[in-house]
Amino acid sequence: MKPTRLFDFLAQQLEQPLDKCLNTKYNGKWEATSTQEFYDKVQQASRKLLQMGVKHGDKVALISTNNRTEWCIMDQAVLQLGATTVPIYPTITGPEYEYVLTHSESRFCFISDAEIFEKLKIVAKNTMLEGIYSFEEVKGCDSWTMLFENDDPSLQDKVEEAKAAVKPEDLATIIYTSGTTGLPKGVMLSHNNVVSNVLSATQKLPLTKDKNVALSFLPVCHIFERVILYIYYHNSIEIHFAESIEKISENINEVHPYFMTAVPRLLEKVYDKIYARGAELTGIKQKLFYWAVELGLKYEPYGQNGFIYEMKLAIARKLIFSKWKEALGGNLELISSGSAALQPRLARVFSAAGMTIAEGYGMTESSPVITVSEEANRGNKFGAVGRAIDGVEIKIAKDGEILCKGPNVMQGYYKDPEKTAETIVDGYLHTGDIGEIDADGFLKITDRKKELFKTSGGKYIAPQLIENQMKQSLFIEQIMVIGEGQKMPAALIQPAFEYIETWAQENNVPIGDNMESICQNETLIEAIQTDITTHNQNFGKWEQIKKFELTPDVWSIDDGHLTPTMKVKRKVVKEKYKALSDKIYA
Repeated sequence: MKPTRLFDFLAQQLEQPLDKCLNTKYNGKWEATSTQEFYDKVQQASRKLLQMGVKHGDKVALISTNNRTEWCIMDQAVLQLGATTVPIYPTITGPEYEYVLTHSESRFCFISDAEIFEKLKIVAKNTMLEGIYSFEEVKGCDSWTMLFENDDPSLQDKVEEAKAAVKPEDLATIIYTSGTTGLPKGVMLSHNNVVSNVLSATQKLPLTKDKNVALSFLPVCHIFERVILYIYYHNSIEIHFAESIEKISENINEVHPYFMTAVPRLLEKVYDKIYARGAELTGIKQKLFYWAVELGLKYEPYGQNGFIYEMKLAIARKLIFSKWKEALGGNLELISSGSAALQPRLARVFSAAGMTIAEGYGMTESSPVITVSEEANRGNKFGAVGRAIDGVEIKIAKDGEILCKGPNVMQGYYKDPEKTAETIVDGYLHTGDIGEIDADGFLKITDRKKELFKTSGGKYIAPQLIENQMKQSLFIEQIMVIGEGQKMPAALIQPAFEYIETWAQENNVPIGDNMESICQNETLIEAIQTDITTHNQNFGKWEQIKKFELTPDVWSIDDGHLTPTMKVKRKVVKEKYKALSDKIYA
């Protein structure tokens, strides 16, 4: 059977069922749900939802602090009734919950825990919610287990009728973009939007039946991770849900996955930790480590570096890189990276270590994949984000903006026809990103259209290019280039406090015991300046960072610096550190 609706992937997996389809850790113990159990629970949940009055076109919200089996069950149960899921980020504020729930007209909401309930119960009375149900036991909140009580199997015929009535073009989900400015927009994606993306993206990934274990930890409310889940369903891959970002290392070594997804910042952190451990080595071991890293940074796919290089690489993999792989579970072969630009050096060194990074490009409005790199068909080129997936057309507008057309393009923004008309013109989705397509059909992203700015001298600055280059410094955790209307670009930098502490100990640098004193340390500032000066050489004189200021705190999602997908909220950061900006340009 060829899937045409999102719940078809689960039905399809019944043909190749898994004993451990979904795996979630409860109270320190992994609990597996088989394909058959998953399917049966979905049917039960659908039958109860029917009794609750859920019908075609209704909206049901899902909010979970971490990825888990229960979320997947509810997603499928809602979708197969022809209703629409509204996944919501757990990290947003109470007023933001109120806006999304009200705007989407959600009737019911399924949540993970007490923390979310505390936010919701304050604003729920201002929404259309008829009930809130929690996966975990929460005082004062109904339990989702009621879905499985007093089950009426006779209602299955009505469930089957509802399934049959769902068309590929029907609305499947509304995803509210986190956006860096203004109110979130509700992106409407049909079953066909997402299914087409799953089927086309699958062709780019080397998924095999004998290597069928994956780890999931990026927020499943984001369409990137969600499509990956459907890809796993489609290909009968075991899914293990990581407990949290803090426990991901522990979970990787418990699960031993072959596949996982990541955002570039996570890969940067993994690399930085490995590099820091290598720096602690002594003698020949340290020399071998640095030799392997240097070799890895020169890696090119498909044996392009020649026979001698490949021989050296084989030695490096056996002596050094094998230990990297062991630290990441021992089996990891493919990492799908998205959400932000990946530094080519990371793609090179991880690939050299035998862990291929499939970098993709897309956005919520494109369901999300537009392009993705692949090992097959010579489809991997460092510095690019792959070629367009099947069925998707890309073209570059006169002003450099990337335009996209295909079955993956959203239906539009919920209740916002004006914004929809601005974004989709003549069938082409205007991505807001600037890029170019090379002679081999590879797409390269150069910047965000809205983020380009001019200096007072009339020179255009592409901040993202500069930021990605500067983040190669081990001292820099986050960076935002500023300078619109000023005589030169500058930067606000969140130091990599964890690395700096290690660096200070190794070099006997007294940095103090708090972030404020660290940011005022002259030796550290000079070290960061040295790195910036080095990376400045990659840019024209008008693009180079002449001044910078360090921020004495951590940029986080909770404090509003970052979106849930780890993108910098430029407006917020600019406002928070206005005094530092003023100091730079005083």
